Amino acid sequence: MQQFYLSYLTKDDTEIHFDKTESKHLSRVLRKKVGDTIAITNGLGCRFTAMLTSVNHKICKAAIVRCEEIKADSYHLHIFIAPTKSNDRMDWFVEKATEIGIHAITPIICQRSDRKVVKQERLQKIAIAAMKQSLGTYLPIIHPACDFSTSLTEVKGKAFIAHCQNTKKVAIEDFGFMEKHISIFIGPEGDFTLEEIQAASDANVSAVTLGEKRFRTETAGIIACHKISLLYP
Repeated sequence: MQQFYLSYLTKDDTEIHFDKTESKHLSRVLRKKVGDTIAITNGLGCRFTAMLTSVNHKICKAAIVRCEEIKADSYHLHIFIAPTKSNDRMDWFVEKATEIGIHAITPIICQRSDRKVVKQERLQKIAIAAMKQSLGTYLPIIHPACDFSTSLTEVKGKAFIAHCQNTKKVAIEDFGFMEKHISIFIGPEGDFTLEEIQAASDANVSAVTLGEKRFRTETAGIIACHKISLLYP
């Protein structure tokens, strides 16, 4: 089943009017007909089942027949990640992290960042597409890019930094169940600088290891998502 995304829907709504783009997709690409059922989410935890009552390439209408409220995760994961040099690799991270389960992403500009301009709207569209494809019901927030020092002031709950320096680190899975809000910092290909690592330490951000190997930025982000998801029921 293909899932659609309409951010404005609430559990009290009874009817849907699709815009021209979605109507064209429904009628001419998916070839839906009156009486067909479709799935829709508002990205806030609601999954709607709706029956098409009117199908036209200019406007399609549907009646909501069911609204299911999906239980939210017991944790909130926010990954602060340096944008990769290649747009495709950053896109891949956002897509896969959304599929696995992530709640917020903030691109951070570090001293060794390969790229300092990030198109927030582009990444949000990728997150929407990934949520729809994976039949998720919670859309992660893509925050505007900010510099590393600013990001340290925006963490909530327990925070971790994954770096490659030879310092004392603990495997992230060894922390066991943690508090609700978790922030993880993933650096650029050239790693965080010693100055940035010290700033993180001063801000009570704990150093962690994601494994024995050295990972690319986007791979490290995905591993962090997966490890955290396994720590919570």
